[in-house]
Amino acid sequence: MTISRYNSAQGNSEYQKGSRGLVLQNRQGISRKKEMDRVEASALARAQQDSFDQLTARTRLTTRLICKLHRVWLGGIYEWAGRFRSVELAKGSFRWPPAMHVAQSMKTFETTTLARLTPCRPASLETVSKALAEVHGEFLLIHPFRDGNGRMARWLANLMAFQANLPAPDYRFTGRGSTSSRKKYLGGVIKAYAADYSLLTDFFVEAFERSLRLRTTTGFTNPRAPS
Repeated sequence: MTISRYNSAQGNSEYQKGSRGLVLQNRQGISRKKEMDRVEASALARAQQDSFDQLTARTRLTTRLICKLHRVWLGGIYEWAGRFRSVELAKGSFRWPPAMHVAQSMKTFETTTLARLTPCRPASLETVSKALAEVHGEFLLIHPFRDGNGRMARWLANLMAFQANLPAPDYRFTGRGSTSSRKKYLGGVIKAYAADYSLLTDFFVEAFERSLRLRTTTGFTNPRAPS
């Protein structure tokens, strides 16, 4: 399982012509995966910075806000950005919950998990990490969007970290140790699907510890501390 790519049962009609099934149909007519990866990453960086500029310590994460963030990020690329998926998604033998249940699942997610755990208050690393792990796991289990769910989940985790006056977790998905870090992350996500958030909590504790060491070494601080 990779972190952010999966298949749908809808067929080849949803892919950009000439992309050999590697790029979804998009507003920009992009058919090369490397180019799409670059465009999506650039759009995500801009959208994240804007969200950090607007976030406050009192901001509660809601379904409406999450859809808005997804639309701000991908709206210039995909027609379906910010809307719940209408296709069934699978990775190997694993299938995410049916699309017909996504809206209700997100409503429940908002009224229980998000209402209880956001805004994310300053607390111990263990407490904050557990909150991030639960939001992360529940969101990824629902997998509400056609694409970008993993990156969206990590974006939400970063926003919660800023609310708790912590640096963004260092996920260490590239460079030395990235293979081990990705394995720990995915193992934690899979456990969280069964409401066992312990491994994902441990992952976030370690990710925060890496970020805090970097902050101590370099003097890095949050680009904008929420108020």
